[in-house]
Amino acid sequence: MTKSKYVKIAQLRTVEIFRERLSELGLQLPCDDTIISQQDLSPLAESMQVGNLRIGNRWCIHPMEGWDANRDGSPSPLTLRRWARFGESGAKLIWGGEAAAVQPSGRANPNQTLATPDNERGLRQLLKTLVDAHAAHCGATDDLVVGLQLTHSGRFCKPADHKKWQPHIAYHHPLLDARFGIDPNDDSLVWTDDDLERLIDDYVVAAKQAQHIGFDFVDVKACHGYLLHEFLSARIRPGRFGGDLAGRSRVLRTIIRRIGEECPGLMIGVRLSLFDTLPYRAGPEAGVPVPWEPGQEYCYGFGVDANNPLSIDLTEPIELLRMLVELGVAMVNLSCGSPYYNPHIQRPAIFPPSDGYRPPEDPLVGVVRQIQAVAEVKAELPDLPLVGSGYTYLQEFLPLVAQALVRERMVDFVGLGRMVLSHPTLPREVAAGRPPVRKLVCRTFSDCTTAPRNGIVSGCYPLDEYYKRLPERAELQQFKRS
Repeated sequence: MTKSKYVKIAQLRTVEIFRERLSELGLQLPCDDTIISQQDLSPLAESMQVGNLRIGNRWCIHPMEGWDANRDGSPSPLTLRRWARFGESGAKLIWGGEAAAVQPSGRANPNQTLATPDNERGLRQLLKTLVDAHAAHCGATDDLVVGLQLTHSGRFCKPADHKKWQPHIAYHHPLLDARFGIDPNDDSLVWTDDDLERLIDDYVVAAKQAQHIGFDFVDVKACHGYLLHEFLSARIRPGRFGGDLAGRSRVLRTIIRRIGEECPGLMIGVRLSLFDTLPYRAGPEAGVPVPWEPGQEYCYGFGVDANNPLSIDLTEPIELLRMLVELGVAMVNLSCGSPYYNPHIQRPAIFPPSDGYRPPEDPLVGVVRQIQAVAEVKAELPDLPLVGSGYTYLQEFLPLVAQALVRERMVDFVGLGRMVLSHPTLPREVAAGRPPVRKLVCRTFSDCTTAPRNGIVSGCYPLDEYYKRLPERAELQQFKRS
């Protein structure tokens, strides 16, 4: 792919130069001058009460799938190693750890973890591994809060073969059907209302199992283009599960209501794509959105301006969040977009994955876009605990921005995704008042996405010494060269 024209964060050696770069881009982002240690009362070291649980600091680990569970959904040694590193990180909020499918047919890859009765032993093993690692490296676990993310991949199911889509969709989307080879006339791929009722039952079964095992909460995943997120844009779907926001959110809200009724005492969270945008064309050049006729209403997005689908409109997302609070949702993890059709929106990076495109904007623009959207929600719903996303591209400046954001109450928890694959101990380093270890800082090479897109287990091949030694690294390098 052609080299990026954007200034790399690693070249911005001081806070002053970083601020100058933000100013050049017309961006406003709070950033401290120095890292504050836990001993010196860092904002990131403050505990927070959420529901009946105390979370010991403001670091959160996002769910990170490795495409490396066994075919029966049980954890492999790679899966267990990743969960142990989550525990070692020092973060006190583990948001789901892994996306666990509530139905075998709902997996995004053949090696995704399952939240089904047959995998209870595997889920127990994951939770114990994480908690034991946290106790060994960080001490107390009474302020460690661990959830399990429950999901169905919907349009992006690949339960049997990583090369073969087996979609089960909310409705026919004219742009995404064309992008992913779906026959727009094949209604057998669309969920029936009866099928959805059975799916709701499976979510409840999974939540009961998670509670029985000892997870502190479940996350009902509604982000990144997966099924429950897709339903939020199902305006053209007829019947009780489409149309207005009440209909489009009915599957999500019914799952949450029933979990609340049938799992008393289990906390519920939602990871939500707060806004979306048009799908972007894949290829070696800078990304461009799929054409949409100006003036034609775009009724296929959530959190977008129907008259200008490249612009954000948070009216419905904020309305939905108010509904979720009424249902008892205790905290929300906010993301955006989808890694499948607009990855530069969802996870800003200077190096695209193999099925992506070069970023059409400086990735700092995407980072600030997410931070500002979360801050807007926080201003509207100040009592709802919020986790933010999209910080990894900040690299060495991540802790400095994180401190400032939490202090200014623009967000409650700072979520780490890709960064924790290369540098799992970053929260512990910051707590001690130390900067991130430079050689471990994620540079957003996107190998952790390129690998699984091509049937290879996910991990940080450039920076994690363990993955550097795996034979899969040579396979990945050969693929990239080709």
